[in-house]
Amino acid sequence: MEETVRRVREVGGEITSYGCDVTDSTAVQAMVETCRGKYGRVDVLVNNVGGSAAGGPVALSEDKWDAQVAFNLKSVYLMCKYVLPVMEAQGSGSIVNTASTSGLRWTGSAQVAYAACKAGVIQLGKVVAVEYAKKGIRVNTVVPGQLHTPMVEARLAGQRSGGDVDKLLESRVARIPLGFMGDGRDTANAALFLASDEARFVTGTEIVVDGGMTARCD
Repeated sequence: MEETVRRVREVGGEITSYGCDVTDSTAVQAMVETCRGKYGRVDVLVNNVGGSAAGGPVALSEDKWDAQVAFNLKSVYLMCKYVLPVMEAQGSGSIVNTASTSGLRWTGSAQVAYAACKAGVIQLGKVVAVEYAKKGIRVNTVVPGQLHTPMVEARLAGQRSGGDVDKLLESRVARIPLGFMGDGRDTANAALFLASDEARFVTGTEIVVDGGMTARCD
């Protein structure tokens, strides 16, 4: 968070950082009220937290299932719950949720809770988009695929390839028709478009950012 603040201020931007447990209703409500109190309104909400846990229904513990649902799906529900009334009162707003291609198809490993949650994020966005369309609020979802981010090397390699980063990267690239992995810039650009007025006629849908992976039948 400190790095983001530094980079924004370096280019002359204004930014306020706020640490929040997005699985806790009281904490989320306090954060939204702090933002509204400082800036007077909330024009854009980007829900971009998440993380996976390996395992199917048998292997995955109930505690991990509950934690995955709270982190990946409940967090989106809570943020929408407290931001939507602010946007409705001001007559406009754009919500961009972040899902995953794991919510659309099998992506190479069993992560049943994560996949179910990300599918839920996609459908949550559709329902909220239709409910709030006439109130001037748009809701869309960015669906990232196999990206090369710091988490890949820090966490996923240990989880899926015994710590062999090169092996994991090779297996991920092999699924992508474009032949390379995107990174955070690609999802950020998609989110920026959906949040902006350039997407004024776009709501209730998804932009899949995956280099063509989900278009393959294998």
